[in-house]
Amino acid sequence: MSPGDEHEASGGYGGTGHTRTRLPDGEPYGGAARRPRNSSRSLITVVGVVVLLIAAIAFANQGDDEPTSPNGGASGPVTSSTAASGEQPVDTESAGIPTGFAHDQQGAESAAANYSIALGSAEMFSKAGRQQIVGTVYAPDVAAARQADLDSAYSSEDFLANIGLQKDGTAPKGQSFISRVIPVGTKATAFSADDATVEVWYTSLFGLSGERSTNPVSESWYTTTYQLTWIANDWKVTDFQQKDGPVPVGRDQQASTADDMTKAVEEYGGFTYAR
Repeated sequence: MSPGDEHEASGGYGGTGHTRTRLPDGEPYGGAARRPRNSSRSLITVVGVVVLLIAAIAFANQGDDEPTSPNGGASGPVTSSTAASGEQPVDTESAGIPTGFAHDQQGAESAAANYSIALGSAEMFSKAGRQQIVGTVYAPDVAAARQADLDSAYSSEDFLANIGLQKDGTAPKGQSFISRVIPVGTKATAFSADDATVEVWYTSLFGLSGERSTNPVSESWYTTTYQLTWIANDWKVTDFQQKDGPVPVGRDQQASTADDMTKAVEEYGGFTYAR
């Protein structure tokens, strides 16, 4: 299975999550017909509000006689339980992709997360960008075998038409194409000195923003399992499998207008290092 397989004939990412979505007043995306899709809306805003409310209530109820926790503060989880994990970010890259990961389990997990970002990026729809990505993230013998298949899949006129792109893989005039993977977490299910199996749970944004878009940007959730091997002092992909979910419960949030979505796509850059 190639990364392109996750873009189904419906013109976007597949997925089994169900959600209710309230559209903005009027017709979004230039009044064009919207294709029905199943997608999970982002929980970031909702979670942020809930966290702030909980913090405010806890602060208001805090008293001088409140028992202390092992870390010297109020009762609750210690700081280390929510601290970020992982070694310091790598300081080398190839084709804009982080490389030179640590030769340990954390390094393998970081490599899988960063390779997910690259393989799910809009650059995969450009022949030059795709060749750089494949040559960077895959093991050399696998890259050579996969390049032709990936070029064929990503340059298919039917495939590109289904997701709303032109024959050269670019967005139609007046529209912006977005394809981003945002890792949520990683888990190594097997590890040895030279081989690792790492699961990456992530959310993806995919579609076209702008007037007359028939494939507006939507959100989906996946878990990809990567087979990695240690070659030339770095972790490289030899194979992977993808499945849907886990998918969070969708919230009843109003979808943004085409102008707001286009502005966000242009102003918010993707992450350059994960984990």
